[in-house]
Amino acid sequence: MSTRTARPLGPQLALAGTVGKRVDVLVIGLTSTSDGPEIALGDGIVDESVLAGLLDRFVAVGAKGKAEETLRIPAPDTLGVDSVLAVGLGAADKLDAEQIRRSAGAAARSLGGVDTVATTLSSLDLGAAAEGFALGAYRFTEFKSAKSAPGPDAQPVSRVELLVSSPRTKEAKETLARSAAIAEAVATAREFVNTPPSHLFPAEFAERAKALGTEAGLKVEVLDEKALEKNGFGGILGVGKGSSRLPRLVRLSYSAKKRNAPKVALVGKGITFDTGGISIKPAAGMENMTSDMGGAAAVVATVVLAAKLGLPVDVIATVPMAENMPSSTAQRPGDVLTQYGGTTVEVINTDAEGRLILADAIVRACEDDPDYLIDTATLTGAQMVALGNRTPGVMGTDEFRDRVAAISQAIGENAWAMPLPAELRSDLDSKVADLANVTNHRWGGMLAAALYLKEFVADGVQWAHIDVAGPAYNSSGPWGYTGRGGTGVPVRTMISVIEDIATHG
Repeated sequence: MSTRTARPLGPQLALAGTVGKRVDVLVIGLTSTSDGPEIALGDGIVDESVLAGLLDRFVAVGAKGKAEETLRIPAPDTLGVDSVLAVGLGAADKLDAEQIRRSAGAAARSLGGVDTVATTLSSLDLGAAAEGFALGAYRFTEFKSAKSAPGPDAQPVSRVELLVSSPRTKEAKETLARSAAIAEAVATAREFVNTPPSHLFPAEFAERAKALGTEAGLKVEVLDEKALEKNGFGGILGVGKGSSRLPRLVRLSYSAKKRNAPKVALVGKGITFDTGGISIKPAAGMENMTSDMGGAAAVVATVVLAAKLGLPVDVIATVPMAENMPSSTAQRPGDVLTQYGGTTVEVINTDAEGRLILADAIVRACEDDPDYLIDTATLTGAQMVALGNRTPGVMGTDEFRDRVAAISQAIGENAWAMPLPAELRSDLDSKVADLANVTNHRWGGMLAAALYLKEFVADGVQWAHIDVAGPAYNSSGPWGYTGRGGTGVPVRTMISVIEDIATHG
């Protein structure tokens, strides 16, 4: 069992009406206009004459207000802080919550070594500013020794005071509490993804998920390899049997304790490392397959978040966990396995393993008779070919698919609705079993994977499959509130969909 000590996943967030005495840096926002940059600020928080002087000084050092541009200058004595950081917000007529979130994140990333900051970005959008600062300040340094750990001048911001005109109102407090909880959930998912596979294998992942669920008051069930075999979870066992670290299935259940509450099932792919199995991947970049449990990480974080927010929706997460390794006990191309529920599958490519563990979990999730089912996975390289590294693909039942995509776009994770072409389905037929796990061609790989999953979704369930192969892991440079490594996508999409279900059914 894990004996890991929890650590803070972000800075302390607090509401404030004025710039406090402990503040080291004031962060303001600049928009870009045809007449040059302008300070974006709600009324009454900082003196207008001070702001006018600040704007002149920022213009003098070349500020443009370009999105996520950061410039820092010494503060005038009247402000009572050491320095002022201006972060660009882009065009004033296009400013939205996501840009505020990204700019807040860029500001947080640029403030290494600063203890306490105050910001006026919160006067534009409190929730977005809080999330952006919290996630921009996130760092994963657990495995850095004293030789390479960040020194005092590189430590992330430890406290952010969010300036608003009325910090004591119930609305402001509730907005901050929600945004802080969301940021913590996204950071939790990032933490799982960033933990190397040497330290996060199926049994350990299950223990950590169980600990989080128990702390949040969830009902927790963990099936080990013996229980999986007894109950016929052939997909999870088939994928996991090549590893000495055997698979698990974790169930985390949140009950709203309300009569006739909508029921949402969540399923996430938890491949703690993916070599491809016998159909082994190329060596280059394989280290990034530590992220192949990004869907599971997001699902675990989301069900815990739903409980913390006390949403009037029942949420049940079914999370399969396995390590896909080549060995003398691994499944082979050409093997036939039996998914949970009885469907037989010819395994043509052992690197198409995510759909095998998801299918088992989807059938089990549908036994709970949910109204809605969301599954998410780092499922196909084809997702990145089609949509790039930052745009999740959403497939599923048409109405719910479109609803999930629209909500995702509104909150800044930008998922895009994709079709399930009927003509691809026959390419999943097998000569020897009910299904093959891949088609015999490379066309529409993301769509074919979703068509495979569709076979296991119960009739009458509104379903959305979110492929986050690229968006769940950032292997390039940081941007906005996203650093290198795990991103936490699509936690914010899933919790926003659940909140929308709570409101609209």
